[in-house]
Amino acid sequence: MINKKILGLIGLSARARKVLFGSDSVESGIKKNKVKLIIISIEASERTKDKFIKLGKEYNLPVLILGTIEELSKAIGKNNKAIYGFLDENLSNEIQKINNGGEVIG
Repeated sequence: MINKKILGLIGLSARARKVLFGSDSVESGIKKNKVKLIIISIEASERTKDKFIKLGKEYNLPVLILGTIEELSKAIGKNNKAIYGFLDENLSNEIQKINNGGEVIG
């Protein structure tokens, strides 16, 4: 089960239009150096996970594997999305901090 605070920040990112979703748009954002954090659903295919972990290493980006496709998709108000690229550095840092056991600011 994914942390509710992380889901809240994912939803906030989506409302602020600071998140890319879907394999093609995330890959494009990574190659344009716009993405600051990659989140992959635990249910994504092994091929997808391998591809984006490799891209994350190549472009020196943090990669988190967490949450089901349903949980993540619901947070952004879409259906069946397994890969996300976050464009806002502050939101990306906050998501990583919470994932690593830290607390949200405020």
